Amino acid sequence: MMQTNKEIVTAFHQQVFVNGDLSNINKFVKEDYIQHNPEVANGREGFVKFLHTLLQQKLQYDTKNISADGDMVYVFYKTTDEQGHQSKTCDIYRLENGQIAEHWDVIEENIEKIKSVNGNSVF
Repeated sequence: MMQTNKEIVTAFHQQVFVNGDLSNINKFVKEDYIQHNPEVANGREGFVKFLHTLLQQKLQYDTKNISADGDMVYVFYKTTDEQGHQSKTCDIYRLENGQIAEHWDVIEENIEKIKSVNGNSVF
């Protein structure tokens, strides 16, 4: 049975980010993966190098929503680090043939310091 793009990214997000398990990275991410975060190199190898640094931060993940539209999948989540700093992130992935081919992200850091003028949470 073929997995949907949303199912692939959901499994990838859970296994890699939440569980810190890179054992299936070759299955999930294309070797010539294109990266749009300026702090991360192109290619699967550059992404893995970044992940080793990221996973050392021992972030707690609270996934709010995963949505898909065609070959694009959007993962919206909150992270909390060991010092209690929180970030709001939306990772955007483009898939090709069942693998992640391209990535963008939108990150808002230190959201615990935000004082809402409208009384709504940032989530």
